[in-house]
Amino acid sequence: MGSYDALLVVSFGGPEKPEDVMPFLENVVRGRGVPRERLLEVEAHYQRFGGYSPINDQCRALIEALRAEVDLPIYWGNRNWHPFLEDTVRQMAADGVRRAAAFATSAYAGYSSCRQYRDDIARARSAVEGAPEIVKLRHFHDHPGFIAAMADHTREALSRLPAEDAERARLVFTAHSIPLSMAATAGPEGGLYEAQLRTACELVAGELGREAFDLVWQSRSGPPHVPWLEPDVCDHLAELAKEGVESVVLVPIGFLSDHMEVIYDLDVEAAAAAEELGMRMVRASTAGTHPRFVRMIRELVEEPEPAACPATCCPAPRRPAAAGADQRSG
Repeated sequence: MGSYDALLVVSFGGPEKPEDVMPFLENVVRGRGVPRERLLEVEAHYQRFGGYSPINDQCRALIEALRAEVDLPIYWGNRNWHPFLEDTVRQMAADGVRRAAAFATSAYAGYSSCRQYRDDIARARSAVEGAPEIVKLRHFHDHPGFIAAMADHTREALSRLPAEDAERARLVFTAHSIPLSMAATAGPEGGLYEAQLRTACELVAGELGREAFDLVWQSRSGPPHVPWLEPDVCDHLAELAKEGVESVVLVPIGFLSDHMEVIYDLDVEAAAAAEELGMRMVRASTAGTHPRFVRMIRELVEEPEPAACPATCCPAPRRPAAAGADQRSG
């Protein structure tokens, strides 16, 4: 395919047994000054599910689906847990890979969602003698394959409501909150993370014939004194209840798989909030292994090489504690 001789899937990683959880979280927050109490709080989220995050199995499922679409060797490396990216790049070099396309499991611009993956790749390559050239594929927030997958999953969620409720249900899209300082520097001119998310929401809502929707935020994990994107999804549900909204479809547009932040922050916390408010709530699936989404990845590999990202784009946050314990987590 094109000038690539391999495809590399780059993801966040996640623990797969109870004893993995704290070492994984320590990897995530290393150098960020996140309080121990916050780590223990997030650890409890994972231990509630047996110390297991579904993200690694979901990466395996995506790779298996890709094998039927992509006529290239497929490799997989994580930022924070096994298989670590550096180990994967070392294996690629040993296998004679010379030039690989990298698909990162995030659709949007931003430090944690894009720049940090670029830095991860550069760091892994610098540590491996004879490392292949690795080209990160472009953002795909508005790609028809991603939009079609999310529209299908949202339709399915609506179908789980009684017909009358489905017609009146409010579409509430969710994405990972980030510090306002990070949001302001996302993309060459800033603000691109939020702008791309809003575009994706508009496109999915348009596929469903809906004009009205809300974009809200979830999974904030930074210190209280640092301002982050708001409103939080649970706070927003409370406001909707005051407006008389009775049914809500949560659409995790900011995530590609149903990993820990989705199944805990939405399926546990937001679901409990909705129940307390007397509100019907259903949650749409993430893109996952939807056939149109899988085909999208092949189409990205077949595109001309994306333009180089400016070095000043999406810089690392200045405050070490600004990126929280479970941002983009598994």
